[in-house]
Amino acid sequence: MRIALFQPDIPQNTGTILRLCACLAVEAHIIEPAGFPVSDYHFRRSGMDYLDQVTIQRHVSWSEFAAWREQDGGRLVLFSTKGSEPYLAHRFAPGDILLFGRESAGVPDEVTAAADARLRIPIAPGLRSINVAMAVAMALGEALRQTGEGPQMLEPGHET
Repeated sequence: MRIALFQPDIPQNTGTILRLCACLAVEAHIIEPAGFPVSDYHFRRSGMDYLDQVTIQRHVSWSEFAAWREQDGGRLVLFSTKGSEPYLAHRFAPGDILLFGRESAGVPDEVTAAADARLRIPIAPGLRSINVAMAVAMALGEALRQTGEGPQMLEPGHET
């Protein structure tokens, strides 16, 4: 399972997502340009010392990411407020790439068209979206549950 962030623009969200990836042993991909430098204080602070524990691949453009993905062969699963399938109805597979768009603008049509699946997290009527870091946590948790990927569960009695 991999997480891909399309041109993220809020450093705190990206740092939080990378921290989650570190904790769950999930590779992260950042499709640039990002809306902040990776040296950004807020990015580093929200990622804490976990940023050294996560595998991060940076792609300088969507086309470079698309070429990598074609070679990799992983399914591209886009999460979008415009997705047609509820994420809990989807069958995830090992090696899937879970893609999340910019907080401010989502993804362009070209990216939507390239996805193998377009999923949504259902929310209450009249509301726009869930914070991207929360959406990643929900989606990744379900994908790892279904596939059995990720770190081993702790023994009973240990705190997480």
